Amino acid sequence: MRRTIGVLFVLLSLFAAAGLSAQDSGPPASSGQANGFQLEQNYPNPFNPETTIPFMLGEDLFVDGHRAVVSIRIFNLLGQPVASPVALRHPAGDGATVVQLEYAQAGRFEAFWDGTDQSGRQVASGIYLVQLTVNGLSKTLKMFVLK
Repeated sequence: MRRTIGVLFVLLSLFAAAGLSAQDSGPPASSGQANGFQLEQNYPNPFNPETTIPFMLGEDLFVDGHRAVVSIRIFNLLGQPVASPVALRHPAGDGATVVQLEYAQAGRFEAFWDGTDQSGRQVASGIYLVQLTVNGLSKTLKMFVLK
């Protein structure tokens, strides 16, 4: 247990030293749902081995019948792509990878990540970044894998 806490402390220290933080692309806005969408914190967090990633798509994304094009990608702290989660309860079906996936209406949606990389191997304990991109604009949050 002490080793796990020590590893987590070292990882958090490295994360803080690197100056990495949650980021939004595009101009800042006053509402919690800037640019018409919001990335919510994954749960559980920390997690092992799987997590759910909730996000909101606002009504303003769907004006005049437009659709929202959504991608979610998981990165390590070096900025290397690790995985893309799958959509839950999407019209294309559960298990559709959230890469350029179209959504036709506003609401709260979820994606699921099983904690594996692109090769199907379980990822190591550590800090990962989840990036939600909607119509070319992105928001990023950190999440923790703890084994």
